[in-house]
Amino acid sequence: MTSFTGLAASLAVLLIGSAGPDYAAGAGQPPAFVEFETPLANAQPLQGYLRLPDGPGPSPAVVLLHGCSGFFKQLDERWGRLLAAWGYVTLTVDRFGPRGITSACTSGPPAATVHDAYRALSFLARQSSVDPARVAVVGFSQGAELALFSVERGAIERNATEKFRAAAAFYPPCLSIKGDMTVPTLIMVGELDDWTPARECRSLAEGRDDYGISRRKDTGYPIKLIVYPGAYHDFDVPHFSTPAQMLGHHLEFNAAARDQSVDALRKFLYSTIGGQERPQ
Repeated sequence: MTSFTGLAASLAVLLIGSAGPDYAAGAGQPPAFVEFETPLANAQPLQGYLRLPDGPGPSPAVVLLHGCSGFFKQLDERWGRLLAAWGYVTLTVDRFGPRGITSACTSGPPAATVHDAYRALSFLARQSSVDPARVAVVGFSQGAELALFSVERGAIERNATEKFRAAAAFYPPCLSIKGDMTVPTLIMVGELDDWTPARECRSLAEGRDDYGISRRKDTGYPIKLIVYPGAYHDFDVPHFSTPAQMLGHHLEFNAAARDQSVDALRKFLYSTIGGQERPQ
């Protein structure tokens, strides 16, 4: 049962979010912890970390979606902080905590999470600090799959009131994606990734399925694919500076791939949703 104190706090956050004040910290400050909805509106209100860039708004924004192991706080530290420094409002979603999920690595994304990106977008669209016409979604591994689900042509995208303007996916399982994208899309994957193989993403980007059958090439936005030589799954995660195994898959940090992906993402976001300064 939800306590009166907890309910009152949730309602306060809902009212704050609906009014849309700039209550997150600046780019150099700790993020603000937010709940997207009150328990009165949703039995499993989402939560996450919100960061604001320095300088006047409204600004473009990015929704960040974590992978199958969770760790949204670490994702915010790696990417939320960086994107806020580039001039973006960032919202790093905790898909698991409110649902009592600790991991979803032995199955696909939990069905309840497939609309989470749009729930985050709806929250951001109410913030006075955000330009709702310039919001992108960026996901990692399973979160990358959800990011791509959110912008490929289908029921999820069609039924959403607000729309994303771009999507970027770090090492997604590309085999599950049909490829008819409604916005500019960037996919980045390691050449040696044995969990979400680069070959499946090549087929997706080239308009073929895994059996070599061509898709129609005159529908949807083209997918830009970058494959990083010598890189494995989780190439952007410094925690794996010492390589590790998970469920039989190799995880390893690759500084060169991480640095190149930082540059690629910055240029992609600037070209699709703009930013405070032009990347060199």
